[in-house]
Amino acid sequence: MIRILLGDDHAIMREGLRLLLETQADLRVVGEAGDGVEVLELARRLKPDVVLLDIAMPRMNGIDTTRLLREAVPQTRVVILSMFDKELYAHRALRAGAHGYVLKAGASEDLLTAIRAAAQGQYFLCRRIQADVIESYLAQDQPAAPNSEYDALSEREKQVFLLMVQGNSTEQIGRILCISAKTVEKHRGAVIRKLGFSNPVELVKYAIRIGVVDPESWKF
Repeated sequence: MIRILLGDDHAIMREGLRLLLETQADLRVVGEAGDGVEVLELARRLKPDVVLLDIAMPRMNGIDTTRLLREAVPQTRVVILSMFDKELYAHRALRAGAHGYVLKAGASEDLLTAIRAAAQGQYFLCRRIQADVIESYLAQDQPAAPNSEYDALSEREKQVFLLMVQGNSTEQIGRILCISAKTVEKHRGAVIRKLGFSNPVELVKYAIRIGVVDPESWKF
């Protein structure tokens, strides 16, 4: 039995997914969440086999949520469900730690196959995203030397930075990462020092420029 957590901000979409998945004898929906932070909290508690995750969600998007799920519940696999059919988004999802990328407009067979593949630790991309995306990603097994301020951040500092540009407060970041407010402030200070600026708008623009934040999520 594959235990699945649904993450989508549309209740009707979650209901449709649940109805589809519950027709399968080997699949069971164990929880639902309407935003990225709630997904992370439920995943820590329920420890599902697979999280089916919308890429565009409030509070924390699917890509950032995937990164944190990889650390918080490393045994849980993530399948991204998206309306975007561009390779760029698939690359971001795979780099964040997802095992699958399926389009909302695609066939239900793709979704079921992706979930079962992810549960086995295998990768799956929908038919409209070329399979060589996976191959090119897996071929990048040699870490590149730091070539930007962002690359120089530690993994925890990157997590704090991404949550900062999502608009989370120190207290919220601490709850999401399960660390103290004092530790968050320490990492925030390191991020600001290494990047060289602290203005929130400039931080967001920088995140968009280096490709770690979806520009369609922000309006200036």
